[in-house]
Amino acid sequence: MHTLDHRLARRVFDECLRQLSLDEVPLKTGGDRERLVEKLAGLIKPGGNDPEAVLSVFLRDIAPAIIACDTPRFMAFVSCVPSKTSILIDVLVSCFALHGISWLEAAGPVAAENQALRVLADAAGLPASAGGCFVSGGSSGNLSALLVARDTGLSRRGGHGTRPKVAVTADTHSSVGKALHLLGMEPLLVPTPDHRMTAQALRQTLARERHSNDVVAVVATAGTTNAGLLDDLAGIAGVARQEGLWMHVDAAYGGAGIFAPSVRELFNGVEQADSLVIDPHKWLFSPFDCAALLYRDPPTAQAVHTQRASYLDAIHDDDGDVWNPSDYAYHLTRRSRGLPLWFGLAVHGTDGYRDGIENTLTMARYAADRINATEGLTLVCEPELSVVLFRRDQWGCDDYDSWSDRLLAEQIAFVLPTTWQGEPVARLCFVHPDTTKQLVDEVIATIDPAQDADHVRRHEHAH
Repeated sequence: MHTLDHRLARRVFDECLRQLSLDEVPLKTGGDRERLVEKLAGLIKPGGNDPEAVLSVFLRDIAPAIIACDTPRFMAFVSCVPSKTSILIDVLVSCFALHGISWLEAAGPVAAENQALRVLADAAGLPASAGGCFVSGGSSGNLSALLVARDTGLSRRGGHGTRPKVAVTADTHSSVGKALHLLGMEPLLVPTPDHRMTAQALRQTLARERHSNDVVAVVATAGTTNAGLLDDLAGIAGVARQEGLWMHVDAAYGGAGIFAPSVRELFNGVEQADSLVIDPHKWLFSPFDCAALLYRDPPTAQAVHTQRASYLDAIHDDDGDVWNPSDYAYHLTRRSRGLPLWFGLAVHGTDGYRDGIENTLTMARYAADRINATEGLTLVCEPELSVVLFRRDQWGCDDYDSWSDRLLAEQIAFVLPTTWQGEPVARLCFVHPDTTKQLVDEVIATIDPAQDADHVRRHEHAH
């Protein structure tokens, strides 16, 4: 098992190079359950297999059975669009078995990750003392931050009373609700008619809450997943200070916007967050899995998350001269998942990231303009970031589903409908920096009522 098979290694590296050399990754259409079960049946057995045969199964049957997310034609979710450089360094992270548990064991990777975290903290306007670690995703980041918020709030209240509560909205990411459930906390729903939490709405909700002392935190969203909208971060920060609440900002998707001058002012107030989550594997061109978790006051988080055990005594320095990523989230063992972001930032510079983000914002605004100019299509709301919601007149759920199926089958794009105020709508999400106006035109043409009419006339004329 630990002897290198040089022929296998060359084959693997050749396949990596072939994949990286593609100008555009094919979209693909997913996998067939029965076929996959058939191809994998009996593959794992006591005696093993020839590695070339197993690699062939991977290349022929497993790797193609996806809908590729690293293509401009993937517009259904906030996808992962890693740069070529970040992918290459991720290969080295695995090859060198780099981890990032503690300073004692991984000083080099931790120092590089902290440099990348510093870039994010500075862009957000957090103080020089801010810091944290990289976790697997926004869900892990939200859970870890809210654990600190809970314990801090309980300490402030003396550990008494009913279950602590956290102010959220209906548009807060679903992972926050799961985190609150795991942590024994309850959501306090703040009404948001326009899908944005405001200072006034938060203040009124707190005033109506009978047990307002039980509210320990507020979760503000900087880029809702469904529509890419931002809460009133500055206003919420003011209320949080007045009420003594922990302010957590979930910017897992939208946080990349802090690098884009065209939308930077929308993030005013993020610098006042007690904790902040940004996922580089979403809109900062890093591979899965990578989320940056930052704290305004890291020692507060360290006091909550540090794991104490006799076998861990060696990694802790009571003088505070070391930085252990394992002290800032609920994890212990972790890979150095922040290194691909660090490498990309060092190679391309923050200007390169700025330009890539700005291009996707430009494409979103272009799509909105095209929709506004197309009779029969209605823009649901002006895009703030890179998500565009719109509806087609007289279409229902089945129509949107058929449109989605057709675009995937024809390999035009992967799009999925969503709901907005109870009605089905179309949704386009742009995160790939190579998205072009031509591609946007191609997708919108498939839902343009005028194009349908032209198609019918051509069909009738042909017959």
